[in-house]
Amino acid sequence: NFPAASILNVVEQKPIDRVDDQTLIMADLSRKAIKQVQRFVRTLLQDDIPTQKISPEKIDLIIETLTTGQVTHDYPITVEEATSLGLPITVGLPLSIYDLMELYPQPQGGRPSVQYIPMPYAPRPVLPEPKGRPLPEAESVSGS
Repeated sequence: NFPAASILNVVEQKPIDRVDDQTLIMADLSRKAIKQVQRFVRTLLQDDIPTQKISPEKIDLIIETLTTGQVTHDYPITVEEATSLGLPITVGLPLSIYDLMELYPQPQGGRPSVQYIPMPYAPRPVLPEPKGRPLPEAESVSGS
């Protein structure tokens, strides 16, 4: 539930005898996850069908930048940053894409699509005992 790069940073910064077993296990899984992502990204970037899209000398820089925690997963890469990394980007969309999107209206509203739950879960606070005079006995809703 934490970024793999951040877990690895904790293990690198603390003496090993001050790191609990769960964190060490998470660090091991984090290393494996980062390597898996790096292999997959390399496969995508080396794609040469129908032609090579990424300059081979830029591939390692792109992988390093995007998979080692230099930016968070929700960081928006600007056109300038993408270009400097060597990513082949095009600005703008063909008008036919806008025509296509009009066929799929999006719901309007302020509902978030993802709910944030902080980890680890904090225990619920204990509510204080009520003070003052006791509440009267509840009468039934039907009036009897």
